[in-house]
This record gives sequence, C-alpha cells and structure tokens, in this order.
Amino acid sequence: MNGRPDWAAVRDQKDALVTELRQAKYADVLAAYPAITLVQGRATLAEGPALTLADGRTLTAPRLVLATGASPWSAPIPGLADAAPLDSTSVMARDALPASLAVIGGSAVGLELAQMFARLGVAVTVLEALPTVVPGEDPAVGAALAAYLAAEGLRVEAGVAITSVARAASGVRIPFSRDGTADQVVAEEVLVATGRRANTAGLGLEAAGVALGRKGEVVVDDQLRTSLPGVFAAGDVTGDPMFVYVAAYAGAVASENALTDAGRRYDLTALPRVTFTDPAVASVGLTEAQARDQGLTPLVSRLALSHVPRALAARDTRGFIQLVADAQSRKIIGAQILAAEAGELVTEPALAIRFGLTIDDLTRAFHPYLTLSEGIKLAAQTFTRDVATLSCCAA
Repeated sequence: MNGRPDWAAVRDQKDALVTELRQAKYADVLAAYPAITLVQGRATLAEGPALTLADGRTLTAPRLVLATGASPWSAPIPGLADAAPLDSTSVMARDALPASLAVIGGSAVGLELAQMFARLGVAVTVLEALPTVVPGEDPAVGAALAAYLAAEGLRVEAGVAITSVARAASGVRIPFSRDGTADQVVAEEVLVATGRRANTAGLGLEAAGVALGRKGEVVVDDQLRTSLPGVFAAGDVTGDPMFVYVAAYAGAVASENALTDAGRRYDLTALPRVTFTDPAVASVGLTEAQARDQGLTPLVSRLALSHVPRALAARDTRGFIQLVADAQSRKIIGAQILAAEAGELVTEPALAIRFGLTIDDLTRAFHPYLTLSEGIKLAAQTFTRDVATLSCCAA
C-alpha cells in the first residue's frame, strides 16, 4: 500500500483475536459450569442484597460480588470534551490512521499507544503533566524511556500544564506551558490517556449503603468486603491497581470469602507492573526514594544492559536493571527494569521480595547463559563487584 501500513488489516486482526479470546476464555469457560446462570442486562443494587433489573425482575442472594470494572477517564481540561477526543478503545476502532496524534497522558496506556501509532507512520506528540513519563516509576526509568522514544521520532513533553484544547479546521490545538514558557501542539486527533475510573455511576450503590471513595471507587477492606453486609467487590471497580491479573486474583478472593467465609486477605505484596513499550518497563517493590521514605537504608545496584551477554547478542542494549536491597538484612526490596523484555525479567525479583531472598540468594542461584534472566544475577553481583571485570558466568 505505497509503503504505508495496512491499518484496516491490523485493526481487523486485532478484533478477530479479541473475539476469539473472549469466546475461548470467557463464554466457553462459563458454559463449562452448568450451575452458573448468565443474565445480561443493566441493574441497580437494592437492599437484601438484591439486584433490580431494567426489565423489572429482581435477583436476590445472601452474598453478592460487584465486578463492574472501569472506563477511560478524561482530565478536566477546558475545551477537551468539546474536541471529540479519542480514548484507548475508540482510537483502535478507527477506519484510517490520522496523519498526526497528540496523546495526553504519559503513563502505560498512553505510551504504548503513542509508540505503536508512531511506528505506523503517525506523527505523535506525548504530553505529560508530571516531570517524567511513566511517572509511577523511578525517575531514571522515565528519563531513559523518553530519550528512546524521542530517538524514534516521537515528541515527548513532560512537566507541562495544558491550558485548553480546541478543535478547528486545521486540527486539534493544544496550548501548554512548562516552567513559564508557552508552547503548543496541533494534531489531527487527540487521544486522552489520563487514567480510568470505576464503573459505579447509576448503579444505586450509595443509596443501598455501599461507600465510595474519592474517585468513585468501591471502598473495601482487606477481605474485599464493602460497607454493606453481604456485598463484596473485586477488580477495577475498587480502584488502583487496575491490572487484569490483579482483578482475576481479587475475584477469586472475593468469591471464596463470599461463598465460604474463608477470610482470605487481599494481599498485593510484591505486585509487578509492566508497561509494554519498546524497551519495556517493569518494576516491583520499592524504589530507592520509597525505601528511604519508609525509614530503610537502601542499597542500590544498576546494571546497564550492555553488560548482559544476551542483550549484546541481540544487538539491543537499551536500558538497565536496577535492584534495591535493604542494607541491614540484604533482602531484595525492589526492582526497576528497562529492557526489551522487561516483563519477562520481573518475576524473579518479585518472588525474591515475596519470599525474603537476599542479594546472595540471587547471586548463588543458577541463571542459564545466554538468557536475559542472567541480567538479574549480574545486577545482584553489581552490589559488591564490577561485573566488567568478571569472566562469563562467574559466580
């Protein structure tokens, strides 16, 4: 197609895969349990607990689990709503690629989509209000990732205040300022990726006695019980962290507690996070700053990917592996990874944190050569040694 990507084919393949997975992982799974009845329709919560359906029927049960998820949320920027912004769903349903795209929000969803569209030939600008992109991560990660994205041709503007958004014949105009200096972006379309909010509006939750938080999320205790006896909640409807694997775990905890009074605790200790950019970002536990805020004395090691043989062989040495340990116990308490396959590397430090492993535990464990996971061992060795002076696979 004249050297341009066939966006319609890409979109259709995505839709086909989503449809296939929805059928195989949800509809077919549900059908395998004949004791479960699926009722589709809008409902509101009533005392009992009970659900009042839009068609007038009422469903009652001694226990109920709320799992209504979340939806994209737009920041309250003047003029933004009138500019017909795209969100993470609608941008993927477009019939054609825009010539240019402004992305408001530099966290995981915004950056993943920004880089994807840039690689499809769209001129992309990312606008982030906080000082670095992926602001929930260690600042060094955000600074390095921004540089890699800029090297690909994306315009990345962090630490900005957007004053307004307006759509005109020339496109969407977004004036912003940084440190008192005014600037602007003009793009064909604007994508808003400023987070998600729980789907709680119009469900009658507060009227029934379910307490909601500042952002509209359902407030739960450590067993995922709401303020209304007999009603539990799980997944994105309870607020951050909004990850599908967390929602699946929460659903199991809430269901078991609701059905059996098991008293299982909702425990997010050593929860890994992944941003699927290229290079990707993965982290778990505490950063150095967070450790100090908790009164700990942290030890920090940072290993450039140029010291990992697999990265050298792949000719991709972008990024680093950073480990954080407690100086007193030498236990691993955090990891921040920027690498092509960061998500594949984060599980080992996550397990190390969960089970109290130390720096020495990591350095003494076998790590197969030529794998990226060898970088975890090398990063652990970097606490006390210069790995540049070590031979291959040195213990």
